Amino acid sequence: MILRAAHWLSHVDYDLESPVWRPWLQALSARNRFVRYDSRGCGLSDRHVAELSLEASHADLDCVAASIEAPRFVLLGLSQGGALSIAYALRHPERVSHLVLLNAYGQGARVRAQTEAERLEAETLINFIRIGWGRDNPAFCQFFTNLFIPDGTPEQHRWWGDLERVTAAPDVAAQLLWHMQGIDVLELAAKLRVPTLIAHSRGDMRVPFDEGCKLAAAIPGARFVPLESKNHVLLPDEPAWAVFQAELAAFLGQDRPRQSRAVRDAGLTSAETALLDLVAEGLDNRAIAERLGKSVKTVRNQLSAIFGKLGVSSRSQAIVMALSE
Repeated sequence: MILRAAHWLSHVDYDLESPVWRPWLQALSARNRFVRYDSRGCGLSDRHVAELSLEASHADLDCVAASIEAPRFVLLGLSQGGALSIAYALRHPERVSHLVLLNAYGQGARVRAQTEAERLEAETLINFIRIGWGRDNPAFCQFFTNLFIPDGTPEQHRWWGDLERVTAAPDVAAQLLWHMQGIDVLELAAKLRVPTLIAHSRGDMRVPFDEGCKLAAAIPGARFVPLESKNHVLLPDEPAWAVFQAELAAFLGQDRPRQSRAVRDAGLTSAETALLDLVAEGLDNRAIAERLGKSVKTVRNQLSAIFGKLGVSSRSQAIVMALSE
């Protein structure tokens, strides 16, 4: 059971079709029951609410968690969802079996600002959202999109721009970000006694890499995994995706079978290895394409390259090689 704490940009219905979020839903629900919900004012939650404070967000997480019948669950915190997750794990340590924090932070931009320029930057971003959020103007759209997925494809960028328009009104998005900038759970994090995995993109343009390092230093016994990525939201065709998924599986005790020597010696990339794993699970090209957010043609071409490296000519031969000792 994995519960994802709410984060800024989500829409539980729209995300099912998104080439950015759909691979996440598929990967996390493949071997788990994956529970998610939209933050108030966003997605399918009520859009017109007076209370958008952090306290309200904590209360919402409490309510969703209380609806889960399983006695314990994995709590996943992406971005500002990390702070919500840390606070929840402290309030209810008996419910959280594992804590997973990805590109998260313990202190918001206003709290961690050290200079007037940093405080001005935080304030300017709020005003920029009030003016440009969800506009068709490509300059505004590109600015926000590049904060989250600078290495995304044109299709992923287009979907992300649409997500801004469908998930929240400009004023709500600005208010939520203002509250996020006031987050401060770094001292609370030091009190955690929950198995914790922290992963952070080195080039994250939304949340600096140092913020992940601070959390790792604060939480006793936390495992920290640096990711070679510029994306705040990992994308399925980048190497960091496979690294994070492997680390998560190992952390949850869901390790994939050890690769055969023939596969290791073939020199497959991490993306090719991930694709071969799906072939070994019995998925066809269309199912693999849906899982990874790729086209069927791309999957077919990548499989041809994999077969060439493995020296096989058929799917069955590749599966045998992948599963052999």
